[in-house]
Amino acid sequence: MGFESYSGPASSFPPMSSWQSFEQIFNANKSEMFQTGNTGEDIGRIWNAVLEAAKIGVEERVIFCIIMQESTGNVGVETTSNMDGNATGGLMQCVGSPAFPGQHNLSQEQISSMVQAGTNHFKDNLRELDDQDTASTIYRALRLYNSGSLNDGNLSDGKGAIDSYVSDLANRLQGRLP
Repeated sequence: MGFESYSGPASSFPPMSSWQSFEQIFNANKSEMFQTGNTGEDIGRIWNAVLEAAKIGVEERVIFCIIMQESTGNVGVETTSNMDGNATGGLMQCVGSPAFPGQHNLSQEQISSMVQAGTNHFKDNLRELDDQDTASTIYRALRLYNSGSLNDGNLSDGKGAIDSYVSDLANRLQGRLP
C-alpha cells in the first residue's frame, strides 16, 4: 500500500476515525515480525505486553505502531543511541529500557519490561502536553518521543531526528505498511 506523506501542524494529519483497530494493525504486521527471527510465542507476548502497558492510558494501537516503527517488532533488536549519545534499547528504543540484543524466544516478563519502559516514556510525552486521547495530542507526543522537541507548526520538523517519524506513524495507525 505504501506510505503517504504528511506534514504541518497536527490538524494536517489523519483523524483518529481513519485509524485501524489494534487487532487489524497487529495482524497486518505479523509477517514483518516473523521476518526478524521472532518466534510465534514472541509475537503473542508482544500482543499481551501491549494490552498490559495500555492500562496506564496509552492507546494499544499507538504503542504497537511505535514498536513497529522503532524495532519492526524484533524482540532481539540491537541497542542504538539517541542524539545525546544515550543508549536506547528494547522494542520501543527508549532510554532506560531493558534490551535483549540478538535474543529471541523471550519470556513474557522480558518482553513486557521493554514495552512498559517505552509506554511509560511516551506517557510522559503525553503529560508534557495535555494528556488527552486525541489525535492532536498523540501526534505531538510522537514528535516529542522521537526528537525530544516540538515545532507545533510542523510535526515533520525532526530538529535533527527523523523528519518523517510522525508521518510514518500516522500511516501505520491507518494500517499502511512501508
